[in-house]
Amino acid sequence: MRETTDQPLSGIRVLDLCRVVSGPFATMQLGDLGADIVKIEDPRHGDESRRYGPPIIGSESAYFLSVNRNKRSCTIDLKSEAGRDTVLALAEAADVVVENFRPGTLDKWGLGYDALKVRNGRLIQCSISGFGRSGPDADRPGYDLILQGESGVMDITGDADGPPMKVGTSIADLTTGLYAAQAVLAALRLRDRTGEGSRVDVSMLDAMASLLTFNAGMYFATGESPRRRGNVHPTISPYEPFPVADGWINVGVANDKFWALFCDALEQPDLKTDPRFDTAPKRAAGRAALVQILTPIFATRSREDWLSRLSAVGIPCGAIKTVGEVCEAPQLIERGMVQSVEHPTVGPVRFVARAIRFDDMAPAPSTAPPTLGQHTYEVLADWLGWDADRIERSAAGGAFGQRE
Repeated sequence: MRETTDQPLSGIRVLDLCRVVSGPFATMQLGDLGADIVKIEDPRHGDESRRYGPPIIGSESAYFLSVNRNKRSCTIDLKSEAGRDTVLALAEAADVVVENFRPGTLDKWGLGYDALKVRNGRLIQCSISGFGRSGPDADRPGYDLILQGESGVMDITGDADGPPMKVGTSIADLTTGLYAAQAVLAALRLRDRTGEGSRVDVSMLDAMASLLTFNAGMYFATGESPRRRGNVHPTISPYEPFPVADGWINVGVANDKFWALFCDALEQPDLKTDPRFDTAPKRAAGRAALVQILTPIFATRSREDWLSRLSAVGIPCGAIKTVGEVCEAPQLIERGMVQSVEHPTVGPVRFVARAIRFDDMAPAPSTAPPTLGQHTYEVLADWLGWDADRIERSAAGGAFGQRE
């Protein structure tokens, strides 16, 4: 078992009934903070993301490995009576249950919140779903792509004259996972005050809609839906990417002070006082003409040359990096954000570590994402105090199923 006694969530037990991304990402956040995460998996196939590939490394998918560190895996058959009894016993010993089944599924199996709180009045249950536990769409299944579209995010992403575009990462799953982890922390604090558990409902649609912020504000103010703008900011220019001699950079000239410094860095003194662009509103209104002027200028130098010139005078700027460049970036490596653990079958597994820092507290060493059922007997002994005979009786009753 992982040693986390000095971490913020040390001593908190989380029963993880999640699959794929949103729930596993949420529980990984809690595990990174020191909670003991016990992941319940179907004994036949496990979490379906174990098979999402390529790439498959040995017998494990890179997809699964990316969101399941710092967890222990138990294979329990929720469709068997003995398996459900085992989960009920684990829930009685837990502080938190996190699940992302379709609403009503756990209730059909006798594992819903009403059944669990009878056994454990201090239990917190966080339920993640596509559309929430109430409303006309509550029964609809939710996947990241579907919710990117249903939330309006795809409609405002992409080129102005192009089709709707999804975000390049699983933004609906990951945002929902972050909200779910935040909700669990708030529920634990509430329990500290009241002594009682609670149920938290986290919807992917709610989570994504909350990201609309100023776009929703524009609609509420005007009655008109914002349209796709590509990489263009509605009120700031230049605030966008530009192609350079060997790649791309982003530039953010957010005020008139930066504009003067920007023109100096570009060695374009006449542009500084050009009446078409000498104030921020004029630059926003005249963006198309300004971009036509700037694009050939940026094409004359390399990425590093431009970043050096612009940074020297304080202009916000940055490279548009590949994922590989980010994973090898000295800034992240120096801060300990790129780490490695030894997996029992895959070997070394590198990952991007937790993003939260606490003064004078190093993150606890991480454990590798578990193999399927790697910790079943260990957890039953640890959480429930079951001896080998008791575990074998449950196994004989079909609690742990048969793997295919």
